[in-house]
Amino acid sequence: MLRLICSRVRCRSWKEDRDVNMNRIVVKKELAAKIKLIEFENPDVASKAKPGQFVVIQMGDKGERFPLTIGGIDPDKGVVRVIFNEVGKSSRRLGALGEGEEIGNVAGPLGNPTEIERFGTVLCFGGGVMTGPMAYEVAAFKKAGNRVVTVIGARNKELLILKDEMNALSDKLYISTDDGSEGYKGLDFLRDIFEGEKVDRVIGMSVATATLRTLCELTRPYGVKTIVSLSAIMLDGTGMCGVCRVLVGGQTKFTCVDGPEFDGHLVDWDLLESRKRIYSHEERVSALLDEHVGKDCASRFQQARK
Repeated sequence: MLRLICSRVRCRSWKEDRDVNMNRIVVKKELAAKIKLIEFENPDVASKAKPGQFVVIQMGDKGERFPLTIGGIDPDKGVVRVIFNEVGKSSRRLGALGEGEEIGNVAGPLGNPTEIERFGTVLCFGGGVMTGPMAYEVAAFKKAGNRVVTVIGARNKELLILKDEMNALSDKLYISTDDGSEGYKGLDFLRDIFEGEKVDRVIGMSVATATLRTLCELTRPYGVKTIVSLSAIMLDGTGMCGVCRVLVGGQTKFTCVDGPEFDGHLVDWDLLESRKRIYSHEERVSALLDEHVGKDCASRFQQARK
């Protein structure tokens, strides 16, 4: 009897969620090669989310759960923005959806929001695809009355995104590329900024932990508090799997529930980078298998049509 009641409750709750929150994609854009922007309807998340938080997406009932940092919201329209890179099976499947289609399951907002106060001058660094959620933070810091200096970076100029949006939001915009194809080459030029003016807070976002580590090494001599998002190491997003364990100030933290943002000068970067590589082989195998199966299915479909 108890099992029957619970089953009915679950069915009714599922239907109510479908009526109110369908996760329908209303905007889809390709910002650069394999980098997609999607805006989808989710009034619950849009009414509660804050900069720095993330959602967990599941493509289908049997799909893997994966986190994406929120890149913006429109509470009036009930719309949430995410920007992501198609690097694995699930992100490719998400990127294959078009406007009008629905994302399977979305949970959020999760994680602790960014500390947004009037600090003075805030330097915001967004690397690669994480320029997306950084735009959300830049807007919030600006609204709080800060002078915002923004740096956006990528491996090369073809992968730079949101340049016009960031320029409009920021008091000053700098561009950096690893190969020097646009703007400054690397991040060493930041020393000139720190020596030329007082920066009160630095915040960085990038999927490349080595880049965030470099950012923290550059800011350490100037005593500027540097907050970094370690969302790239997250998996389940609820604190259950333990994959995102990091050592911060000598204490074990879970990125998804204790973060995802931490004081970068207290992070054990050696341990973090080794943990990030633990599942790299499995992730690569999964992506290759999915790509092979997808091509095989497409080939069979074409043959069947002949």
